[in-house]
Amino acid sequence: MSLRVLVAEDEPFNRKRLTRLLREAGCEVVAELEDGPAVLDWLARGEAVDALFLDIQMPGLTGLDVVADLPRPFPVVFVTAYAEHAVRAFEQAATDYLLKPATAERLATTLQRLRARAEVGTSRDPSARPAGPFRFPVKAGEGVVLVDLARTTHFVFEEDAVWAFAGERLRTTWKTLAEAEAVLGSRVVRGHRHLLLRPEAIVGVRAGDSGRLRVRLSGGAEVEVSRGAAPALKARLGLS
Repeated sequence: MSLRVLVAEDEPFNRKRLTRLLREAGCEVVAELEDGPAVLDWLARGEAVDALFLDIQMPGLTGLDVVADLPRPFPVVFVTAYAEHAVRAFEQAATDYLLKPATAERLATTLQRLRARAEVGTSRDPSARPAGPFRFPVKAGEGVVLVDLARTTHFVFEEDAVWAFAGERLRTTWKTLAEAEAVLGSRVVRGHRHLLLRPEAIVGVRAGDSGRLRVRLSGGAEVEVSRGAAPALKARLGLS
């Protein structure tokens, strides 16, 4: 399958080389950008893209900073000249990483992983799930109990677990927010890389610093939404 990819790299030689290799491998390069802010601005337009190839060290925002502010989850491949950055890349849930200068052989392995992930995502299309009341499992002693999503305001990833806030803090059986999002689908919206919000639980929104939003939830909790996620949330709430 052909992949639509975005490339962000501030060094022209490396950017042109990676772009050429991607096109030779059958990918459609939909954007070639030079810094982190340009990536977030491009993604805020809502155009379709299957994967992001991000240089870790870029002016303005690093590749790691960009991932922290993504408006929604994307498969990410970090590109770096330093092997030690690979550990941080995988801590950020990257699909893969490439060491500069990238080779066609190593890139082929990365693209195989991206295509396999895309095929799994298609088979789990959230739009195919029935609407209506929905419950999810949380841990209770040696077993689980089912909690109504309608009671829940938001989900947070912390302490290596996904926690639901439903009048109290409950530990779900999900291990990552991406896993929770795959199940919940359009029932939730991203607040930032560690936060999912149930739109119906939002009772107030105000501007925060640097394009971020401060969101008040039913029950009184207030959370911050990242600059990258703000446009999608505002659109979902009919505020854009």
